[in-house]
Amino acid sequence: MTHASDTSKTYDRLNGSGSGSGSGGGDGADGRSGPAVSRDGLPDWLDPVARAADSIEPLQLSRFLPPESGDGRQSAVLILFGEGPRGPELLLMERASQLRSHGGQPSFPGGALDPEDGDPQTTGPLRAALREAEEETGLDPEGVQLFGVLPRLYIPVSAFVVTPVLGWWREPSAVRAVDAAETARVFTVPVADLTDPANRATAVHPRGHAGPAFLVESALVWGFTAGVIDRLLHFSGWERPWDRTRRVPLDWHA
Repeated sequence: MTHASDTSKTYDRLNGSGSGSGSGGGDGADGRSGPAVSRDGLPDWLDPVARAADSIEPLQLSRFLPPESGDGRQSAVLILFGEGPRGPELLLMERASQLRSHGGQPSFPGGALDPEDGDPQTTGPLRAALREAEEETGLDPEGVQLFGVLPRLYIPVSAFVVTPVLGWWREPSAVRAVDAAETARVFTVPVADLTDPANRATAVHPRGHAGPAFLVESALVWGFTAGVIDRLLHFSGWERPWDRTRRVPLDWHA
């Protein structure tokens, strides 16, 4: 099991020799030049998120943790914070409805690691998060500053072992649904909307599973993505009291 001290060690290992403010940096632990993790020049409002990343325990994020056997497909998502007209915001996308895995769901940009991404235990997830975000949303990875990594989590339904990578959209670029076969749309959500109690609910799956949900930007954000957002809001001190008895049913295709 990974603990908060291990998370801090992961940050130190990934930070390596690169201390610049962009996504590029020195050689990673796998010996390849690539992304580095840096907190130089982060806006003050992101400090609570960075502190949460250093201290949060895996089980405080999710009860689903990677199998001790090491089974599961290594993947990464990019949790990208930007600053929009209404203040801090998050970049999300809606997966194409025809996809076999998590079709139609709003999600963070991300996907499975490719061999060229490198070591899954070091900088591989950083490369994968940026690469997948560029492929899915068209963003320019050079404008993204990676500033933290959360503990690895597990999605049982698809057997993905997911590394959430935190990013600051230092130099925003245009985004779009690059491939309609994979992405239905790309959008940003103000953090103010995510913390608004009127936009919060508990999603209930027909099989009985229940978890946090957000009704924002004409979308119902639920499942893995909503769970991570919920925990980040909580441990960053941004959460506002909301009605946990409010239920939103999911259909059988969810």
